Amino acid sequence: MAVSVNVIGAGLAGCEAAWQLAQAGIETRLYEMKPVKYSPAHHYSGFAELVCSNSLKASRLDSAAGLLKAEMKAMGSLIIPCAEQTQVEAGGALAVDRKKFSDMITEKITSDPLITVVSEEVEEIPEGYVIIATGPLTSGPLAKSISDACGSYLSFFDAAAPIVSYDSLDKEKIFFASRYDKGDADYINCPMNKEEYENFYNELINAQTAQLKEFDKEAFKVYEGCMPVEVLAGRGEDTMRFGPLKPVGLIDKRTGKRPYAVVQLRKENKEGTMYNLVGFQTNLRFGEQKRVFSLIPGLENAEFLRYGVMHRNSFINSPALLKPTYEMRERPGVFFAGQITGVEGYIESAASGIMAGKNMALKIKSQPELILPCETMTGALSAYISDSYNNGSFQPMGCNMGILPELPERIRDKKVKYEKYAERSLDKLAQTLGGVKL
Repeated sequence: MAVSVNVIGAGLAGCEAAWQLAQAGIETRLYEMKPVKYSPAHHYSGFAELVCSNSLKASRLDSAAGLLKAEMKAMGSLIIPCAEQTQVEAGGALAVDRKKFSDMITEKITSDPLITVVSEEVEEIPEGYVIIATGPLTSGPLAKSISDACGSYLSFFDAAAPIVSYDSLDKEKIFFASRYDKGDADYINCPMNKEEYENFYNELINAQTAQLKEFDKEAFKVYEGCMPVEVLAGRGEDTMRFGPLKPVGLIDKRTGKRPYAVVQLRKENKEGTMYNLVGFQTNLRFGEQKRVFSLIPGLENAEFLRYGVMHRNSFINSPALLKPTYEMRERPGVFFAGQITGVEGYIESAASGIMAGKNMALKIKSQPELILPCETMTGALSAYISDSYNNGSFQPMGCNMGILPELPERIRDKKVKYEKYAERSLDKLAQTLGGVKL
């Protein structure tokens, strides 16, 4: 009996998922509400529309984005070859002509005999096999249907704090402690004297912020609890010292005294390779975050694995709901893909579409599911969104070297270290894919 799959959403993730299914010989209906209806962020009628930027990040293999793109290409990506063919000059990044990129993907999808495009809005999750790839602005009846199916559909003004690499911190200037020494010393503390704090404060309140879109401005009015640290600082010089930078209960063991102010960092993953800046949700421009937050003692040379962001976002609580295959644990045959799962970024969304499409095909063919090793960037992202450790504190994550397991040997040179990460990743990927038959 012929089996068909419904893919909802023709963004990067949905197009990759539909493409993977078609390559596996499975009939697919790809639902896209454009041009009948547009979300507040979309304007072009073509598929895989790039909204915020035309860049798919760095190309070099010793970068997280370059490694992820190499993995995607090895898995038969639709997006990456199209990007390479519509590339524009952008230094070391893979940037594209948005219209040509979208048109090429649209042509490939619409001309595939196994993919039927349905131009209509889907208002509830269909029965049978389905991949939901509707993006972070899912709204209306479908959003309610997803919420009913998931029981914990998150939709709010996302205010995420920056994440830094532990290896990049100056260990001579920080100390581990919990307030009043209660429990384990789980927090990294960056102590400030009065001069350091005042300098940081002045730079923070004068830093440039990112421009909010109109629909983000409306959302922000509703979610006043997402207080950007720069807004908090603007309410008075000592406001932060009675908030996220309060020093009470903390003694700098090097001096035996309480600091004037303290920035605390909290572990972001089990391995302790990533830490987030507690209370530092922000709307500063990325370059300004790097400049201003590097004034914090211990963070002078910090590697920012993810900058703070503020935008309207909708995503499911994936660690409680999804397997690393992107299939729902309690509702077999229903997969999610793209930013609605909590992966952050263009290529990350597309990579999740590849995984969802491949695993749907394997499921239909009654073959073992594809779970990539955590040593691969794709596998690490899949593990992150499905790891129960993140349940209850889940925030979107893009690709970065900090989510990969440490190498067995310690390598100080970052470039050499990242090259070793890439070499290990592609070897693991080749070994895994060698046993997968679609």
